Amino acid sequence: MAIEFGLNEEQEMLKTMARDFLANECPMSRVRELMEDETGFSADLWKKMAEVGWLGLVLPEEYGGAGMNFRDLTILLDEMGRQVFPSPFISTLLYVGMPILAFGTDEQKNDILPKICSGEAVCTMAALEDDGDWWADSIKVRADRRGDNYVINGTKLFVPDAKSADYMLIAARTKRTEDPEEGITLFLLDTREVWGMLATPLKTMDETRKLYEVTFMNVPIPEKNILGELHQGWPIMKYIELHTTAALCAEMVGAGERAFEMTVEYLKERVAFGVVIGSFQALQHRAADLAIGLEYSRSLMEWAAENIKEGHPDTATSVAMAKSFCGDTCKKVVAEGIQMHGGIGFTWDHDMHLYFKRVWVDDNAFGDSIYQRELVAKALDEIHQLSGYGRWRRMPGVTGAVGQGMM
Repeated sequence: MAIEFGLNEEQEMLKTMARDFLANECPMSRVRELMEDETGFSADLWKKMAEVGWLGLVLPEEYGGAGMNFRDLTILLDEMGRQVFPSPFISTLLYVGMPILAFGTDEQKNDILPKICSGEAVCTMAALEDDGDWWADSIKVRADRRGDNYVINGTKLFVPDAKSADYMLIAARTKRTEDPEEGITLFLLDTREVWGMLATPLKTMDETRKLYEVTFMNVPIPEKNILGELHQGWPIMKYIELHTTAALCAEMVGAGERAFEMTVEYLKERVAFGVVIGSFQALQHRAADLAIGLEYSRSLMEWAAENIKEGHPDTATSVAMAKSFCGDTCKKVVAEGIQMHGGIGFTWDHDMHLYFKRVWVDDNAFGDSIYQRELVAKALDEIHQLSGYGRWRRMPGVTGAVGQGMM
């Protein structure tokens, strides 16, 4: 049976409001201004986002939020992608706000969530280290027990919005075990009341997103600031990975569709050999392929978001499928867009490179398309195993192995 992912009236209003807000409050000229800023953060813009209810969109009304669902959140992220919007929105809501709601104590929820909703707090997460991988075994930074506190030492890399953040969720190793997924603990650090933390800006591809190297030197965190259970932080990190990966799919689709629109507009305007280049059949075919790919990308993204909203058992596989297809397709859209713009597409003054960088960075976050396809293959192989077939099997009357599961 076909599933309808069309927007309802309330969602259409959210989409229209978001597009108008971003066009008025953060046009491309403002995006470029924030790129030049060390933090890339506008406190005034952040407050306006809080006033229209974005910062608490998926947080309950009891904390000052709007009580909407994850599918609604992807509509907003879709529009942010269209504008390559520079803000700590993802790091605040998806890295910290939603995990606190799902795993935090009542004290943590009552303290931090209202501040997020009102725009008083910017949040981020410090997880990645030297290898830049989202693997449990990659977490080496230690948190040692000293009295009622844990003391953190070590360096985290690629921490978004570290200089703007009021709260930082830190993944640290509190116990070494044979299973690297055990012994990880997540700590909520109030960065406004801490000594011994140094944030150094990193030069990265997407300048609309500021990333930092953060060094912790004997930074104390109270035991009550542990998010979830001691030594059991990895399931929370998997929760963050799942939801943020789906969110990045929405952002990539929005960015890809806007880049495609810019390309089509240019094909209709640019004249060569006395005719507009959009009349060339070769360019029409390329544009048609991109349009089809974007349509499939949107369908997969919306399917993954709906599965998260409904708590579907196949959510992880649907998110991996969406990330794989959206990543490959949107990277192709922005690369082809630059090519079809010709020489002007390669210039700093043109906006195409902003979309190119945002999509490529989003694709790499939490595993690129190749990694996501491996996850899908493993999921399908597990289904095949559960269905009663071995990984290798013989067909009647045929010698030798003829296939590996369903792949």
